[in-house]
Amino acid sequence: MLIHPWDSAGLEQSLAFVRDHAFGQLIASGRDRDLPVVVPTQFLLHDDRTVLLHLARPNPVWAAIEENPKVLLSVAGPWSYIPGSWRAEPGTDPALGVPTTYYSAVQLACHAEIVKDAEGKLEILRAQLGDLDPDAGDPAAMPRLLSGIQGLRLAVEEVRGKFKYDGHKDAAHQGRVAGRLAERGGPGDASALSHLS
Repeated sequence: MLIHPWDSAGLEQSLAFVRDHAFGQLIASGRDRDLPVVVPTQFLLHDDRTVLLHLARPNPVWAAIEENPKVLLSVAGPWSYIPGSWRAEPGTDPALGVPTTYYSAVQLACHAEIVKDAEGKLEILRAQLGDLDPDAGDPAAMPRLLSGIQGLRLAVEEVRGKFKYDGHKDAAHQGRVAGRLAERGGPGDASALSHLS
C-alpha cells in the first residue's frame, strides 16, 4: 500500500492496532494462480513476531500456502469518508475541496507454517481461546473438532502501518474536520476523531 511519510505508523503503534483489531484478511498468493486466496479470519498476535490462527481443513488457502509460504495478513479498522467541502481551505469554494477517507491499516508480511499435529493445534486453540473466551472448555475434549482444522503459525517478517488522518495538514485544518466529525457522528467518525485530538 502507498504510505506517505505523514501517514506512516511506527512499529509499536502498528502492533497495538493489530492487537486491538484481531480480525483481518489472510492473503496467500501461491504460485501461478490467476488470483490469490483471501480468507477473512480471526487471529491472535501472540507476541510481536508471531501470529496464531486456525482454519477448517477444506479451506483452499492450504494449497496456496504449500505452494508459497509467504503470506500477507491485512488488518483495516473503521473508516470515515471526509467530504471535500470539509477539507477546502478557508476562503475557497467548498465545492472544490478534495475529499478523502480516513482509516487505519496494517499489513504483516509473514512466513506461514502449517500446523497439523494434534499438540500443535491444541497449543494454538488454547492460546486463541485464552485470549477471546477464557471460560471455554479445553479443546482437547473435542477431538472431532480438532480433526477438522489445521493451525497456522505466522512468523512476522515485516510490518507496514498506515494511519491516514490528514497528518500533513495543520492543527487548524484538523480542528475544523474534527468539529464536523463530532457533529456528524456517523459510523467510523468516533474512531477518526480520536486520531485528530
